[in-house]
Amino acid sequence: MKRVAQFFKVSEENFVEAMREEFPQYTEDDIRDMYESLLMPRRATRGSAGYDFFAPFSFSLPPAATIKIPTGIRVKMDEDWVLKLYPRSGLGFKYRLQMNNTVGVIDSDYYNSDNEGHIFIKLTNASNEGRTVDVTQGTGFAQGIFLEYGITVDDEADGVRNGGLGSTTQ
Repeated sequence: MKRVAQFFKVSEENFVEAMREEFPQYTEDDIRDMYESLLMPRRATRGSAGYDFFAPFSFSLPPAATIKIPTGIRVKMDEDWVLKLYPRSGLGFKYRLQMNNTVGVIDSDYYNSDNEGHIFIKLTNASNEGRTVDVTQGTGFAQGIFLEYGITVDDEADGVRNGGLGSTTQ
């Protein structure tokens, strides 16, 4: 196995700001407690490809509802690698939980962005059986897999990232 990456927390200030924007019902003390309790993504077994991302707070997601979760996590990885994000298999199978962008793509240069490379995961409960997804704080809800990638022989990309969603097409 190649060791190509390492997970870190974003700064406490970054996490507090993101949580206040998405979830104003939480107090600053609540958010700081969540930050202190954040778990680093990890594999469950030696044979697991995916690194489980853990919920920073408990949430319920009724059918057709969407939630944008600030994970409090960023990742530093080798340049020719990408982290791809998916819902945990069991949640997708049982509840048809889906990521809004189908697959999250975290590029190696995202780590140095203005937002510290803060990974957000936006999920929708696409249940056609009327089932609500309940996730408790500290439970795995998504998984990330590191993949190596190549580029074309005539590639001349020299842009510099400074942001997240849509930042490279502006």
